[in-house]
Amino acid sequence: MVNPSKEILDWAQEGRLAARDVRKALEAGGALPSAADWRWFLDCLLLFTGVVLLAAGVVFFLAYNWRDLGRFAKFGLVELPLLATLAALWRLGLDRPAGKAALLLAALLAGALLALIGQTYQTGADTFELFAAWAVAVLPWVILGRFAALWVLWLALVNLAVSLYFQAFHGVLGIAFGPERQMWALFAINGMALVAWEITEGLHSRWAPQLIATAVAAIVTALAVVAIFDPRSTAAVNAAIWFAWVGATYAVYRRFLKDLYMLGLGALSVIVVGATFVGKLIEFRHSASFLFMGLLVIGLSAAAGYWLRRIGAEEHG
Repeated sequence: MVNPSKEILDWAQEGRLAARDVRKALEAGGALPSAADWRWFLDCLLLFTGVVLLAAGVVFFLAYNWRDLGRFAKFGLVELPLLATLAALWRLGLDRPAGKAALLLAALLAGALLALIGQTYQTGADTFELFAAWAVAVLPWVILGRFAALWVLWLALVNLAVSLYFQAFHGVLGIAFGPERQMWALFAINGMALVAWEITEGLHSRWAPQLIATAVAAIVTALAVVAIFDPRSTAAVNAAIWFAWVGATYAVYRRFLKDLYMLGLGALSVIVVGATFVGKLIEFRHSASFLFMGLLVIGLSAAAGYWLRRIGAEEHG
């Protein structure tokens, strides 16, 4: 696949295109966004930023005026905007950006309503139950909305519910193995979400799977680092999970989907784990060890950058 902007910039670098004509060539090749594209982008940016700030404003207003507001006033401040948002959603539909923004606002206000119910009536529920109930309550909206940001919000709620669950219930071996069990659970949840997104080509959006992959990379890298510094019975499992993830990332995003960002995540994880392993071996007994580690990280980073640049050149060549 030819990248018009890269081709034009290459022509300018080779002297085949005058510098004063580069911008005109980029515009003619459709490599630069038009004024209409910028207006659409700014409209969406301001729309969704306003939605998030509006939901945050409702929550913070209630929190700040909690003692001065009666029960009915509190519920009215959440339920009336929620009903108005649902009415606007029915009017706008789910195909327009404004409709998707209304659905996102409704999902955020639903969480505020659940928190208000729990705080007002003191149900005795744990915090993780709030996020779990929130995720369950908005799941039909998420499915019907087919909106990447709403799916990411839902997945974030699931992650919070799982994390808070492990904090509330450590179990018999919670002190020793709780953090690893939590990371395994989060890795499994986000990993399955990433696989499902890539298989179904969810909503034709790349930023969402890349964000999920970033979380997966952070978790599996942390598991590998734990295995290096705390070699117990779970170290072999952690190492196996990390090797499997690195191999799968290379195979999928190098051979099939060709995503440079995903390969960059894998390369960064290899650098972190490799440097950690070498650092554990040398144990920094001499001052020269720090110089060696610095050179090692620089060398690995340079090698990864060179490899990624070659892949990028292959894709756009």
